[in-house]
Amino acid sequence: MKIIRFRDHQGRELLGALRDDGKAEVLADSPLGQGAQVGEVCEIAKLLAPIEPAAILAIGLNYRHHAEESGAKIPEYPILFVKTPNTLQHPGDPIYLPTALKSDEVDYECELAVVIGQTCKNVKREEALDYVLGYTCANDVSARDWQVKKGGSQWCRGKSFDTFCPLGPAIVTTDEIPNPNNLTIKTILNGVEVQSWNTNDMIFDVPTLIEFLSGSTTLHAGTVILTGTPHGVGMAHKPPLWLKLGDIVSIEIESIGTLTNPVLNEA
Repeated sequence: MKIIRFRDHQGRELLGALRDDGKAEVLADSPLGQGAQVGEVCEIAKLLAPIEPAAILAIGLNYRHHAEESGAKIPEYPILFVKTPNTLQHPGDPIYLPTALKSDEVDYECELAVVIGQTCKNVKREEALDYVLGYTCANDVSARDWQVKKGGSQWCRGKSFDTFCPLGPAIVTTDEIPNPNNLTIKTILNGVEVQSWNTNDMIFDVPTLIEFLSGSTTLHAGTVILTGTPHGVGMAHKPPLWLKLGDIVSIEIESIGTLTNPVLNEA
């Protein structure tokens, strides 16, 4: 099943299952008494991020080739950082380049996002996928100057500007993706493929990440885990390939779909 959040032509924000005809079947009663009924078929006026995450946990340097292009050692444990709720952005809506707290080094990162479906803690690796609702595309947009040079050795400042975590277009449930670590993953910038690899290159696979992140820590249902990016990020290009005004950036993941966002300057 492909689960989406969307706005219909009546302005109602709904949760639905995407149908083959491009319409959506409502999965749950609409909040705020907006009147949609379970099973109602609606046209999609606007696609929204498929979830408002309970938390966004992100993993750095989790692809072997990306670690190599960054000149970093293979980590012994997953490298965890967080992205704040304000980073969430919908499919089709702009990624804003920071201008008040200015960045001239904004980068793209295609990532497989894991959506936790059941609250869990201290999960064993072999049971980890039982707690997953499904998977979606993410762009871990990163201001490298604030991440590397001006962030006081912490990554969160450079990772947590508004709109720096587009998600979508849908959450594809685990019955359709039994193995999340064998998917082609790409970034396409202005029609040019700049990242293209496979999730089988992860240093720590999805079950291992869930085991690690749930250790002595509650993962609430709705938590989103960004699992790292493959090689080909903008900062590794010579010269660096930073996002700029007018760019169109798309994240494509096999069996999930395409997440596309334009790039604009912050107003």
